[in-house]
Amino acid sequence: MNYLAKMRKEVGKKINLRSAQTNAAFRKLFNLPPEEFLIDDFTCHLKRKMPLQGRLFFSPRIIGFYSNIFGHKTKFFFLWDDVDDIQVIPPTLSIGSPSLTIILRKGRGLEAKHGAKGTDPNGRLKYYFQSFVSFNDAHRIIMAIWKMRSLSPEQQGDMIEKESDTKELQLEEGGTLFTHEDVKMSEIFSSALSVDVESLMEMFSGGPLEHRMMQKAGCIDYSPTEWELVSRNIYQRQISYKFDKNLSRYGGEATTTQQRYALVNQEGWAIEEVMSLQGVLLGDCFNVQMKYTVVNVPSKPNTCSVQVLLGIAWLKSTKQQKKITKSVISNSSIRLKELFAEVEKDLTSRSGAS
Repeated sequence: MNYLAKMRKEVGKKINLRSAQTNAAFRKLFNLPPEEFLIDDFTCHLKRKMPLQGRLFFSPRIIGFYSNIFGHKTKFFFLWDDVDDIQVIPPTLSIGSPSLTIILRKGRGLEAKHGAKGTDPNGRLKYYFQSFVSFNDAHRIIMAIWKMRSLSPEQQGDMIEKESDTKELQLEEGGTLFTHEDVKMSEIFSSALSVDVESLMEMFSGGPLEHRMMQKAGCIDYSPTEWELVSRNIYQRQISYKFDKNLSRYGGEATTTQQRYALVNQEGWAIEEVMSLQGVLLGDCFNVQMKYTVVNVPSKPNTCSVQVLLGIAWLKSTKQQKKITKSVISNSSIRLKELFAEVEKDLTSRSGAS
């Protein structure tokens, strides 16, 4: 029985080898030898000081993590042979699905230390992964690969060599591996509002106005973290919420990373965000990236202009790409128009009453 056949038996579902193109991209990403091949990959968050959106990759020999947020790349991998324990953390109020903790043997995985949240009392590195699009699928794959360690190194090597020899003949179940995508951004909203920048930025402060407006927009259990300084003049926060039935017929959740910085030659701010989706059809195939630019209009007191750009970063290819793009752009444009109209109405009514 070859490696993937044994994997299929353990996982209980069909697992096909990825295409030669995808495997080549995977090996290049983590600088792996030619015989290495990708078994599966999942969108998730790496939990350190703040959650980091990225993807978790599994091969017979390694677990790898890669993230590219606002051009800041995080990448590491460690060996399955270095894994000492795998634990499931039950869902919490803030995280609606289970999380995984992977603990390495003491003294192992030091090259990947920057990805660990810390060490346990025994000095072992601990890695936390959460917000999987499909936790059950990811957990089954992880446990099946880890169980394969019971095979002798010679048995594993024979299986992997046979699998890599036939990979050109197999059909790919997943899509192409996208890791260095150049996201095309399109304007989806532009308007002048009868409030100044300082007032409008209350919408991004995490205060009562933001909570009230996002709840009106259909975001349930809206939960932003505090803004934290991550580098010179750049602040970052995380936001999580669930969709009500008006936003998504089947529900689902969103997790967003936002960065905020002051514009250099204009009186205003830019807010960039990357949103990942959980519990949404094909949500593991893409991220939504947006950029808000808010500046005062010098010729008009108490007036600011707002521009919003949107792009989709494709993580896996899908035949529904055009349909998804059209739907995301259309729905986001409508939602932003309604949202900023409500915000302007709220802020101007307050200034008029004072």
